[in-house]
Amino acid sequence: MHEVTARIADDSPYAAATAGTDASVELWCNDHRDLLHVRGPAEGVREHVEAAVGVSDAVAHDDELLLVTADCLREHDDTIEPYVAANDCLLVPPIRYERGAKVVRVLALDPANLTGFYHDIAADHDVTVEAKHDRARPSRRSPLVDLDAVLPDLSPRQREALVTAFEAGYYEIPREATTADLGEALGVDRRTAEEHLRRAENKLLGALAPRLR
Repeated sequence: MHEVTARIADDSPYAAATAGTDASVELWCNDHRDLLHVRGPAEGVREHVEAAVGVSDAVAHDDELLLVTADCLREHDDTIEPYVAANDCLLVPPIRYERGAKVVRVLALDPANLTGFYHDIAADHDVTVEAKHDRARPSRRSPLVDLDAVLPDLSPRQREALVTAFEAGYYEIPREATTADLGEALGVDRRTAEEHLRRAENKLLGALAPRLR
């Protein structure tokens, strides 16, 4: 099997809800409704979802929100499924929306089908291929496990803060960057950069600590 992860510029309601924010949305389609897992600032996202497909139920905790929609998005907006089906590919859920774009994982038995998928969707959208993999065997725990599936839920801003800190040498000994340097690189003040970093670190350690005992 062959897999590609693609970022697709998208003006659908779920993508538009994340534009200019630190929010991200994972979509699990259930034919007649959508299940949405929202991370980060959620109020703007909920408003977009309410306007597009309605909300039947919601559960919130800290900076996460679970939404059950009143209707399925594909009844109201163009979706990726026709491109996938036309090229005999498989879509691996969930679809992720962040920073005004849609991020998808697509599988094919023949790499030529992935090429066809890319050319078809690139004709209508701005597409960036983020990763490619060959799946020679299933993993021990999941046949299609992805790193995102085992990592804790980090907001796009938290991910950006971690990557920026690592690349700037913040975790080197001795440190090669301060939180003030990170804030400048991220375009925020020192306290905000520090908050993003601490929240991300806390989530990572929370996921790893039980496995270190």
